Amino acid sequence: MITIVIIAVLVIAAAALFFVVRGRTRGSGGRELKRRFGPEYDRAVARHDGDTKGADRELRERVKRYGSLKEQPLPPEARDHYVSQWATVQEQFVESPQKAVIEADALLSHLARDRGFPDGEYFEEQLAALSVHHAHSVQGYRSMHTAARGQSGTEEMREAMIGARSLFEALVTEQPAEPDRRRPQSPDARGHAPWALNRRHAKGSSTR
Repeated sequence: MITIVIIAVLVIAAAALFFVVRGRTRGSGGRELKRRFGPEYDRAVARHDGDTKGADRELRERVKRYGSLKEQPLPPEARDHYVSQWATVQEQFVESPQKAVIEADALLSHLARDRGFPDGEYFEEQLAALSVHHAHSVQGYRSMHTAARGQSGTEEMREAMIGARSLFEALVTEQPAEPDRRRPQSPDARGHAPWALNRRHAKGSSTR
């Protein structure tokens, strides 16, 4: 009887230890995902109605699928082309915000494709892949994509353009994106900073 009791106690203790370690491992994994994905983690949790386990599974699947993706280098002439096009689109925002947002959305989609991400024709797939490598910058792209296909007001479109700039800069400069980073940029040939888009662009434009 004593032997049986000892064995039972050891089995119960081993089981308890297993669940404690398993819980800690899961908790650690969740914290790592939250650190890696930042705002995207909160979006995933909200999309799963607060179910963190469901969100964790989704984000782990993204990492498994796209984590090994290697970003392709951007030739200097291609980089110059994208920078010039982005500046042109921003200038167009003054006269036609909706058209500028649509063109900026397409431009960012093509840039991501040229860097080795899935084709923009499959937006959700492209966004999922981008979120693994530029998690803190994809929300701006998502907002701009929505604005390009909806009836957003001028202010919303302006904010979407500004938000998308973070991902554009990360992809075109081949550097990790930092949403609040402000680095001085050389003006383009027409004397306009290629990243600038402030409230004066929206001034005088009616809300749509």
